[in-house]
Amino acid sequence: QVRVMESGGGLVQAGGSLRLSCEASRTIFSGSTMGWYRQPPGEQRELIARIIWRGDTSYAESVKGRFTISRDNAKNILYLDMTSLKPEDTAVYYCNTNPPNRVAWGKGTLVTVSS
Repeated sequence: QVRVMESGGGLVQAGGSLRLSCEASRTIFSGSTMGWYRQPPGEQRELIARIIWRGDTSYAESVKGRFTISRDNAKNILYLDMTSLKPEDTAVYYCNTNPPNRVAWGKGTLVTVSS
């Protein structure tokens, strides 16, 4: 079954750190550009970080310098290391291909940052 599954979210105080993980099926992970997306309460889902197969990365301005996307191509796992978290980072975080047209969205993982 082709799928993605996110984990690692939780409640953290402002200034704290979290690491999110995304396990993906090899059929969609291998050779694909992958991305982390997030959907804050009441807002649209947005792309915040992307990584191509060989490792080049790009970030939304809102997370640049604080978040790091990485991938383990042998294990088909995507990571998002988040530091200096802010209350405005509160959202459900999702992984998918970029563009997100090859696999259904997973359930996501909720990150809540308290002030």
